[in-house]
Amino acid sequence: MTAKKVLETALNLIGGDRASTHGSMLENHENIAKLWNGYLYNKEELSASDVANMMELMKVARRKAGAFNADDYVDGAGYAAVAYECAEGEENKEETALDPFDPERFRLTEDMLKAMVK
Repeated sequence: MTAKKVLETALNLIGGDRASTHGSMLENHENIAKLWNGYLYNKEELSASDVANMMELMKVARRKAGAFNADDYVDGAGYAAVAYECAEGEENKEETALDPFDPERFRLTEDMLKAMVK
C-alpha cells in the first residue's frame, strides 16, 4: 500500500464510521487523558501491564463518549487479559531478574570472544 493510500484510508476512518461510533474526537481524547492522568498519578515508570491497563482505560473512555459498540467491551476485556499476563510475567521476572548494573552480566568470556571471531 502506498503512503497516499494509507493517508486516504485514515482520513476515511477518522471522518466516517469511527467518528459516529466513538463520538467527538476532542471529548474522546479528553476522557482518555483524564483516565490516563489518574492512572499515572504517583507512577514513576511504566511497565508492560501498565500499558495494557491504560489501553483498557482508552476503551472505557470510548464507551463513555461514543455510541454503543460491542468491540469496545470485547477489546477492553482483551486488554484486561493482556494486562493480567503481563503482570504475571513481570512478577515472575522480578523473582529471577538479574541486576542490570552487575558488571558480570557484561563480561565476555573466552568462549564468547571465540564465537564472535568466527
